[in-house]
Amino acid sequence: MAVIDNTMINIALPSIGESLAVSPARSVWVVSLFQVVSAAFLLIFASLSELLSRRRVYMAGLTLFTLASLGAALSRSFEWLLVFRALQGVGAAATLSIGPSLYRLIFPTRLLGAAMGLSALVVAGGYASGPTIGGLILSMTDWPWLFALNLPIGALALALAWRALPKEPRREGGFDVLGAVLSALMLAGFFLAMDALGEGAETGRILLLLTVSVVAGGLFLRRQRRAPHPLLPLTLFDEPRFSLALLVSGSAFIAQGLSFVALSFLYQQEMDYSPLETAWLFTPWPLTIMVAAPIAGRLADRLNPALVSSLGLTVLLCGLASLVLLEPQASLADSLWRTALCGLGFGLFQAPNNRELMSSIPKARSANASGMMSTTRTIGQSLGVTFVGVVLGAGLGSVQLSLWFGFAAAGLALLVSLGRVPLAARAKAQAASS
Repeated sequence: MAVIDNTMINIALPSIGESLAVSPARSVWVVSLFQVVSAAFLLIFASLSELLSRRRVYMAGLTLFTLASLGAALSRSFEWLLVFRALQGVGAAATLSIGPSLYRLIFPTRLLGAAMGLSALVVAGGYASGPTIGGLILSMTDWPWLFALNLPIGALALALAWRALPKEPRREGGFDVLGAVLSALMLAGFFLAMDALGEGAETGRILLLLTVSVVAGGLFLRRQRRAPHPLLPLTLFDEPRFSLALLVSGSAFIAQGLSFVALSFLYQQEMDYSPLETAWLFTPWPLTIMVAAPIAGRLADRLNPALVSSLGLTVLLCGLASLVLLEPQASLADSLWRTALCGLGFGLFQAPNNRELMSSIPKARSANASGMMSTTRTIGQSLGVTFVGVVLGAGLGSVQLSLWFGFAAAGLALLVSLGRVPLAARAKAQAASS
């Protein structure tokens, strides 16, 4: 629901700006604020779910997101719309941060990869259908109905969650309030700095935001070493399979975020496609993920997940290389198969990597691991988007240069993934013998 909502709102920004009498630059905050707030609360809700139970936190997040959607639909000023978008971001963080840990809770380890594959299919389906649904709604009525659509979907999701999600006892212990504040400052400062850097804002503003993020990050790490109930147990990183899976994920999502923005400029500015045609050119990426991810998830349950993930990264690398070499006069079909190749590779990579990450740590810490996985994904995408903005804004090169850096990020992910294959094989053998 959150994915469809955000992709629909992206294409509605011009309509929202015109309706509420704000500039295009200000209207972007309808998307940016949601992303910043959501990212800032990921680790917080992951930790809260360990204390209060994942069921309670997940359902509270769904409820808040749905009610905030109603508020956004009824907003008649830009300021109130931003307030409700921020509340939507808080609700989305509660669901996104602990989703993978729910799969670990519900499914046995032998089916964890299949569950991750189905999750990737649903998310990719949201990315594929969101722009189309949004476009259809805007062609018939006004933008508030984009938010109103979340009301029946949210009510249905709440009913299903009430029936299906398992109940858990509350955990004994406390909540690291200071760590939560420092975590929010660290992540919000980072994402606001990335937004400012991509927009070409004043150097002083960027440095101030980065300073806030770095200082808060340093204090956060210090706090986590000493806190009796840390927000993020640093002992998670003692497991090399977990740390390497995070590194692979971050590098791959840098490549993805970078590619999405760079291709938008490539298709529209260098190949003269319209925004609608550009949206259709992106569609093969999530569609092929929908096909590949469930298959890759099942393969990861049977084979070495790091090996399956590496295969996917190899295909992604080939797809990115083909896009770098795409000529401006290339045909529509020539563009489509290259985008589809990238989606195929990403679909083969994502579910096995998530399975490797979540299975590398004890079940009791799965919510913390899930929060880190979501945070790493968001940071990677943000870095990729920002890099394209810096390259194009500073006149450092063409869109192809940005795509080459995406290729390099995917190459780094592949090298790290290949290096962890023996670790994953050893863990697989130990699990089979136990």
